[in-house]
Amino acid sequence: MEQKIGWIGTGSHGKPMCSHLIKAGHEVRIYSRTKEKCNDLIEIGAQACTSPEEVAKESDIIFTMLGFPQDVHDVYFGSNGLLSGVKKGAILVDMTTSEPLLAKKIYETAKLKGAHVLDAPINGDDLAARNRNLSFMVGGEKEIFEEIEPLFMRMGKSATYMGPSGSGQSTKITNQILIASTMVGVVESLQFAYKKGLDLTEVIKVIGQGTAASWSINNLGTRIINGKFDTGFFIKHLVKDMRIALKEASDMNLSLPGLAMVHQFYLVAMNMNLADKGTHALHKVYARMNENEFSK
Repeated sequence: MEQKIGWIGTGSHGKPMCSHLIKAGHEVRIYSRTKEKCNDLIEIGAQACTSPEEVAKESDIIFTMLGFPQDVHDVYFGSNGLLSGVKKGAILVDMTTSEPLLAKKIYETAKLKGAHVLDAPINGDDLAARNRNLSFMVGGEKEIFEEIEPLFMRMGKSATYMGPSGSGQSTKITNQILIASTMVGVVESLQFAYKKGLDLTEVIKVIGQGTAASWSINNLGTRIINGKFDTGFFIKHLVKDMRIALKEASDMNLSLPGLAMVHQFYLVAMNMNLADKGTHALHKVYARMNENEFSK
């Protein structure tokens, strides 16, 4: 019998990811604190629930794609939360970029109820979510990962098992450390090229094919020179990820001075009301510092 899927989280990534499962023929129950965000999914076949607990009671496999660790905690442990209604044998999959310790707490609590948990944060922006081009890094029990791997592949291009509970989150934080630091290089290189009067499109074509090539310069660099900052991974979410990374590093007595510096730049961006812009809007911080009009 086809397993029933539950879904919580209908933001810029969650909504298209959920739609891929519905269009693949899966029976999906959804919940969102903002009911209007469910309308598009209901129109193509999803069934609305009134609480996370109801989603859990009606589903065999439940995916969550939320914004912040506190959202994850509330959805799983709060009143009428998922862990209040989860069935024995059910599989819970949190795809939020969250805290490894929280992932382990959810895993241990669900285990007491006879349920299974995977932490499976994603790699990819909103466009990747729409185009099924996401990558998943997954922690938890390997046999559970293998059981539902086909569902990951209906939402993205790859899913990799990384180890026991919390390993998916730790891998994603590793990714975010690199992404955050790389963005400084992207912005500073384009600021230099701009000041030198170079054709920025041609600059990206050249350096984007050599040893300095990266997804960030080739994709987000182009958005910067076109002044398009409204799409992408939001600054407020990267700030959250860096905060998690710095706390985890502190707990391990690990020094990450580069990340600490980048974090400060992004706090300036938050104070410039750029929280809901793509991470490449860090460029605007540099434009203000350098008092230039480049994509201001």
